Amino acid sequence: MSVRARPYDAVKRGLDVVASAAGLVLLAPVIAVVALVVAVRLGRPVLFTQPRPGKDGRVFTLYKFRSMRAVDETRGWVTDADRLTAFGALLRSTSLDELPSLWNVLKGDMSVVGPRPLLVEYLERYTPQQARRHEVRPGITGLAQVKGRNAVDWERRFAYDVAYVDRRSVGLDLRILVATVRSVAVREGVSAEGEATMSRFEGSDGER
Repeated sequence: MSVRARPYDAVKRGLDVVASAAGLVLLAPVIAVVALVVAVRLGRPVLFTQPRPGKDGRVFTLYKFRSMRAVDETRGWVTDADRLTAFGALLRSTSLDELPSLWNVLKGDMSVVGPRPLLVEYLERYTPQQARRHEVRPGITGLAQVKGRNAVDWERRFAYDVAYVDRRSVGLDLRILVATVRSVAVREGVSAEGEATMSRFEGSDGER
């Protein structure tokens, strides 16, 4: 049975506003330095923006720092592996590229904790069970991220996402945040095996 609104959801939104506003103020010097280095190393625009589906599948614009070079066929910069520089890999492994997403949290597009927002084109590929990940706001970090990040296959990733929807609580969010700090510190699961980042989701076996 689908789990919809819970009393915790209103509390969670209040905590998200406080956490994102405080983060944007306290981390402003870090954000400014990263923006400057991205501009020097990768050029402009400094921010990577992309439409992503949020709660109930509503599309919003996601903000992150750029971590890849622009596509340039003349230089052979076509695939993610071609375009991802050592500096970009460092941004991703330390999650510094996620800092602009605090603005998404403050706006209400996202939460600090929740299923990661994926590509809009995936919406039509989810099974009804997998689509339940959109019953809550997507997060900067989530249960799937602390269970293996990009190294987790799609089926397990979605199972973790739905498990979070069913079990979401302040206690679970706190455990995920603590585990996120550890995961970032040791840089676990930054990329899937054989991929610069992660493989594309083409649909579950039974749905293709």
